[in-house]
Amino acid sequence: MDISIIVSTFNRSHNLPDCISHLAAQENTDHFQWEALIVDNNSTDATRSVVEQEQKKYPINIRYLFEKNQGLSFARNCGIHTSKAEYVIFIDDDIRVTPNWLASIYDRFKSEQCDAVGGRIYVESPEAFPKWLTPELYGFLGQNDFGDKAFRMNGQDEFPYGGNMAIRRDITVELGGFNTDMGRKGEGNKKEELFKGEETVFFHQLTDRKGVIWYEPDAIVQHKILPYQLKKDFFLTVHYNAGFQKAKFDHKQYKRTFIGVPLFLYVQFVKSIGKYGAQVLTQGFNATFRQRMTVNHFLGQIVCYAKKYFNKSSS
Repeated sequence: MDISIIVSTFNRSHNLPDCISHLAAQENTDHFQWEALIVDNNSTDATRSVVEQEQKKYPINIRYLFEKNQGLSFARNCGIHTSKAEYVIFIDDDIRVTPNWLASIYDRFKSEQCDAVGGRIYVESPEAFPKWLTPELYGFLGQNDFGDKAFRMNGQDEFPYGGNMAIRRDITVELGGFNTDMGRKGEGNKKEELFKGEETVFFHQLTDRKGVIWYEPDAIVQHKILPYQLKKDFFLTVHYNAGFQKAKFDHKQYKRTFIGVPLFLYVQFVKSIGKYGAQVLTQGFNATFRQRMTVNHFLGQIVCYAKKYFNKSSS
């Protein structure tokens, strides 16, 4: 087997027929073998029966897997350990791939002999974007477009996004898969579920070991956005959680702290509030929402450092 496409899903069986039908419509794939692994992450809806129905519709190899441990990283790792393919590609159930997507990824692997490949992701919304949701924020919805030319990514600020990433399977195993302490949990519409970062950590690790990552512009997918993802609370929560998670995994010992929080972080937090207030006065609320997200990121860090301090003091 050359490629396993790992589709992680939780309680969104309604997305699967559309997702799978686009996989079945792949073109120019006669020169390699591939399969789709649908990883049911402990769903309580009709996910299994829907997959079984889709298996009967198409002549492609579709396998159903079940992962009881809740979390996107657990689901992806389940697919990695089940697959026997040379390459694994990761998408979610809300992704629709374009006809030449799979062939373009495989061909890029072979032409560059690289370790990972990422493509473009375009977001599709059921309703018009609100005015505050400017193009600079689309990346937080998963959009990723580095242009029309293929190139080697640096793996630091240029790396594949989770909705469209392909990796040599042996490398995913060597690196231990995706960190199960990170990543989305459940449906991702609650504060305690909206954690990310596992993909960034993985590609930084891959880069540290001199891994080669390429961008493939013809590997294009569409990402369906849900209404709750167009709310300010979603963006603010994502940034708060990102800050919280950054502090959680920070094991440095700082000399100057107050209730466990590095003093410089208080300064950054206050400055970010001041900057936000000044921008609101001159530009209005919509144009300055990105800065408000930054405030939440610092707040998340402060809360986590303080929480670790009090937990340690009480133990």
